Amino acid sequence: MPGAAGRGAAVRSAADQDVAGRDAAGRRAVQGVAGGGVIGQAARPGAVTNRAMTTFSPADEEKRRGVRRMKLTATGLLLFVALVYALAEWASHAGAGAWAGYVSAAAEAGMVGALADWFAVTALFRHPLGIPIPHTAIIPKKKDQLGVSLGEFVGENFLSEDVVRQRLRAVGIGSRLGAWLAVPDHADRVTAELSAALRGALTVLRDADVQAVVGEAITRRADAAEIAPGVGKMLEKVVADGGHKRAVDLVVSRAHDWLVLHQDSVMDAVQGGAPGWTPRFVDRKVGERVYKELLRFVTEMRDMPAHPARGALDRFLTDFASDLQSDTDTRARVERLKTEVLGRDEVQDLIASVWTAVRSMIVSAAEDERSELRLRVRASLLSLGQRMASDPKVQGKVDTWVEGAAVYVVTTYRREITSLITDTVASWDAEHTTKKIEANIGRDLQFIRINGTVVGSLAGLLIHTVSRALGA
Repeated sequence: MPGAAGRGAAVRSAADQDVAGRDAAGRRAVQGVAGGGVIGQAARPGAVTNRAMTTFSPADEEKRRGVRRMKLTATGLLLFVALVYALAEWASHAGAGAWAGYVSAAAEAGMVGALADWFAVTALFRHPLGIPIPHTAIIPKKKDQLGVSLGEFVGENFLSEDVVRQRLRAVGIGSRLGAWLAVPDHADRVTAELSAALRGALTVLRDADVQAVVGEAITRRADAAEIAPGVGKMLEKVVADGGHKRAVDLVVSRAHDWLVLHQDSVMDAVQGGAPGWTPRFVDRKVGERVYKELLRFVTEMRDMPAHPARGALDRFLTDFASDLQSDTDTRARVERLKTEVLGRDEVQDLIASVWTAVRSMIVSAAEDERSELRLRVRASLLSLGQRMASDPKVQGKVDTWVEGAAVYVVTTYRREITSLITDTVASWDAEHTTKKIEANIGRDLQFIRINGTVVGSLAGLLIHTVSRALGA
């Protein structure tokens, strides 16, 4: 019978459409999951958390209602073509004419397409009719595998060196960053953020730990380096340039002033050192003589730049500078003195106090908007921004640095980055994740059912028409 042959061809066509529909449904579902669905969002930091995958937001509830409406629409269309098929068969048996066969073939193929696509769409999320048919409930069963595949996809296509370099080079970070920094308000913002970060870092650091590190570093550095030659060279240059003369002037002037104010102390010291058998008036005369000669000597040395004592001091300092550089014994004595000085508690406390002073100074400067530190940082940022915005060489350097840093991160930590995706997906609850994915892509998938019904009907009608034509 032509009608039966047409309907059989329509059924075969619908079966072929079943396979194609299931393939298309699978591809669209995976594309939706990877590109616009919930799992795809996991690749973006902070987009989806474990908590978000165990609760439904108001937006998710609205999407689920949309999916239910589309399911009712697709199911209603299936029932409609079933009713049409039943009426067309009744009309055909009642002798309504050839048109009933065409309608019956189209409705029959539409039912097959609708049922096949319903099976394909449903099999993505659960077992159709609760029957554990193999290769159904794909997403709940393959959730972890999808996470691994998505991680590998991201790693191969987004975290490769060539892709990172190409994308960053196309962005032109150097010029954009320069133009942004060249704006005073932006430079102020960056300065404030840097100041806050600096204050935070200094606040987090424990003073005792930093002081211990600084003290140990300074001590180790001082122990490792011999200071005598360096001190000798510096002293030699100071003496050659006459830089020590001001120090000598200061010492001699202060010594003169002290002698004028402490005559009795000098005389008592001289008399106290005299033998006990000498008369007291002799001791006093000797003390006065010593004091006057000492005061005359210091006064002459203060007032006479060419005083012989000054020349003798110059020669002594010159010889001492030479010994510090070349005399083994002198250098060894200086090293022993250095070790003794560094080992004293007072010196270690002084070294440790350096950090406290520096920290307080930096924190105060960072908090003060008008401090020299912040003003200089702001000026440097503005200058850097202007150079980056206008100088291609600077832009190229910045782009190269950024590309190198980004490539290093993605190549060194690619596995850690992709594991964030796979581990996050693996931690999701399978049932709830399935519902969440269905809420996000289910509405589009229901169009597959509708399209399957329509396309199946058209295919059935076409096949029946061709069969009747060939049979005629």
